[in-house]
Amino acid sequence: MAVARAPLAVAHRGDPYEQRENTLPSLRSALHKRADAVEVDVRLTRDGVPVLLHDPTLERLWRHEAAVAELTAAELEALTRGGVPSLADALKELDAHRAGRLLLDLTEPGQAAATVAAVHAAGTGERAYYCGAPTAMRAVRALDPAAEIALTWTTSALPAPALLAAVRPRWINLRFGLIDPALVRWAREQDLLVAAWTADRRRSMSRLLALGVDSVTTNRLDVLRRLIDR
Repeated sequence: MAVARAPLAVAHRGDPYEQRENTLPSLRSALHKRADAVEVDVRLTRDGVPVLLHDPTLERLWRHEAAVAELTAAELEALTRGGVPSLADALKELDAHRAGRLLLDLTEPGQAAATVAAVHAAGTGERAYYCGAPTAMRAVRALDPAAEIALTWTTSALPAPALLAAVRPRWINLRFGLIDPALVRWAREQDLLVAAWTADRRRSMSRLLALGVDSVTTNRLDVLRRLIDR
């Protein structure tokens, strides 16, 4: 049966209340605050470079309407003055810290090859793992039989046995409101660790910890860290 030593505190896109999300300062801030892992979103530039950004365009965070997929890495760097880091740069930042991991969130199978290649090139090993949609996680598994995968799931219907067999996830990664005692029991029966996202209220965090989840992703790392440590 899968058992974690203690629940992991996972910082959502870094430390977004202190630094702009999915940037190196945000990653650095979360790691300094003892995040066990930092979840970051990966997208590809037009020339196939994996970079950290959640949205398909730069509009919300960088006030540009351009889509990342329509820009080269050099054009993206110029538009944001280097603000959007490459995954390679994020992995270098991770390497500078003795503790912590990166949880790489993929939305499309086409992102998998470049992302897995960047992780292997960095020699990151077990300090990087993956979460995302089933199609993307299938692609990661095909590329890396040893990858640690958190299968992201968004409905109350449980994943089919065939999907679990194909992806071979270590985690089931669920919206926090979907998690109840029955779900945790099912996960244990499947030898899966339970990850919850994205819980920002103290009451929600406390409920999840009481249920015995193995990981909580949050924008309020300080609050979650105190609850876990007490």
